[in-house]
Amino acid sequence: MFDSILVANRGEIALRVMRAARSLGLRCIAVHSDEDADAPHVAFADDAACIGPAPAAQSYLNAEAILRAARRTGAQAIHPGYGFLSENADFARAVEAAGLVFVGPPPEAIALMGDKAAARRRVAEAGVPCLPGYDGPDQSDARLIAEARAIGAPLMVKAAAGGGGRGMRLVRELDALPDALARARAEALAAFGSDALILERAALGARHVEIQIMADAHGATIHLGERDCSVQRRHQKLIEEAPSPALDPELRARMGAAATAAARAAGYRGAGTVEFLLDRGGDFFFLEMNTRLQVEHPVTEAVCGLDLVALQIRVAQGAPLGLAQEDVRLNGHAIEVRLCAEDPAAGFLPSTGPVALWRAPEGVRVDHGVGPRISAHYDSMAAKIIAHGPDRETARRRLIAALERTALLGPATNRGFLIAALRAPLFAQGAATTAFLDEAGVDPAPPLSEEDWALGALAAFLRGRRASRAAMVSDPAGLENWSSAGAAAWTARLRAAEAERALRVSARGAALRVETGAAAFAARIERDEPDGATLRLDERRVRMFHAAQGDALLLALPWRDLRFTRADRAAAAGDQAGPGLVRAPMHGVLTDMAAEPGLEVAQGQRLATLEAMKMQHDIRAPAAGRVKAVHAQAGAQVAAGDPLVEIEEP
Repeated sequence: MFDSILVANRGEIALRVMRAARSLGLRCIAVHSDEDADAPHVAFADDAACIGPAPAAQSYLNAEAILRAARRTGAQAIHPGYGFLSENADFARAVEAAGLVFVGPPPEAIALMGDKAAARRRVAEAGVPCLPGYDGPDQSDARLIAEARAIGAPLMVKAAAGGGGRGMRLVRELDALPDALARARAEALAAFGSDALILERAALGARHVEIQIMADAHGATIHLGERDCSVQRRHQKLIEEAPSPALDPELRARMGAAATAAARAAGYRGAGTVEFLLDRGGDFFFLEMNTRLQVEHPVTEAVCGLDLVALQIRVAQGAPLGLAQEDVRLNGHAIEVRLCAEDPAAGFLPSTGPVALWRAPEGVRVDHGVGPRISAHYDSMAAKIIAHGPDRETARRRLIAALERTALLGPATNRGFLIAALRAPLFAQGAATTAFLDEAGVDPAPPLSEEDWALGALAAFLRGRRASRAAMVSDPAGLENWSSAGAAAWTARLRAAEAERALRVSARGAALRVETGAAAFAARIERDEPDGATLRLDERRVRMFHAAQGDALLLALPWRDLRFTRADRAAAAGDQAGPGLVRAPMHGVLTDMAAEPGLEVAQGQRLATLEAMKMQHDIRAPAAGRVKAVHAQAGAQVAAGDPLVEIEEP
């Protein structure tokens, strides 16, 4: 038994683990980087220790620093959360060697399942179906290309030590294989310290279905049903639900039996997940085993009525599960979305920077660790929002309503995309597969409507009115918006999505009129709050949030987020960006610079590769032309907005 636990992680999962630990009467200890000193998980903990600078390699991936923090704070156990060191067998061994309890599976199980090649072989021996592929030791390009020809296209190139979509490439034509091998190796080496690869036949249009398992040290291994995680981008999950719309009780039992067989073959203990691909014909194939708690564990908790983290901790303390397979009952349906700081319009490129406004919805579960800024050093996920209902449709509608009441302003987020995805007929029908982004027709950047422009104008008007009120000696409400010349008028120029509008708001008392240049709306403010407003636009009632950052006006509408620039203010400040200057979209490290002075480039051609938030992002030419100058070299650390390449058009 232990009575104190250190959580070797950050953000929402650190808070989630500490809440469960505190419910069990344990003292909770946080660790943090210099950048996370004022993060919510640090404030929540009973004790905290700094473990290094902002880069994860020097802090959250620094095993020695974490163990020193455990000794200094008197921790008796370490919970790794997910990501970082959670699936590092050497770290688990070091924790045990230090006389501490590792809240997770045995190091041997982590090592086995962390090697995708070895994992494929072990579960196949246990009778778990696997896709045709190659997982051998010969990693030469010649051998991999020969094996790929035998497997046939399409196929997946995957990092043997990987996870989370990193080091993974889909190859539709074998001619593209050499480049895919090189890119996957580079990303795998950067993310996992190993460039070993495996090949598998690609199951296009399959569902991603995973089974939650739990095992104790007394021989009990059970499963807690499945989660469907088919809606993904860059092979990383965005929407998860339990149970899967594609499974019936018979298929659930077969997949559960395969998952528990895989766990027993690995000598597993604690919480883990066995992931499968389920094809259109109803056949399923082993994908990988995650030897840790999953990001999406809340949907399983919702339908099973269990606290998986508390179960993890009790198992680590040596207690039996206290559950048999027949005790597991699924109640209703739960859906989770990952609210990420990323821009769907820019290929889901991560977004960083200060948080201007964070408002979580009420009435649903929200797991988050949103602090004062979104850092480029860590994962882009800011929060998880989970809705539960007696059936799938109720859960879906509750989740949409919750997202409509959510605001995370500052960095770009995927909130609007998530709302559109949940509303898409393909998802509503329960028919989403891993090809959802290609098949659902969800526009990641729909054009601005006249209503969007009008609401932007009203937000700017309200913020201006608030500033005027603050400067007034007195504020007689009866004279507000009064003018002897008729209706008081207010104008501004806003810019968004490469368009600019001159907008006009005229007011007489409480009645407002908004003119966008192409349409006019009657408006009335029902409620004006410091960070938002409830208003009528014609006959539509709208609740919106708003904030400002410099010359930017930020809006969270029920259907999307908007970023306007106060064009009049920006023009007064001067625009320093040339049309041919390509800048870094975020903080990171340039792993490759393909551009050089004099090079002729086509629109969309790769100029450089930026590694940030654990992923590699290609930076491409915005237009055809000739490279005039290169302002950064491979290996350089760059900040958002730094000039990279200058292109002159022919």
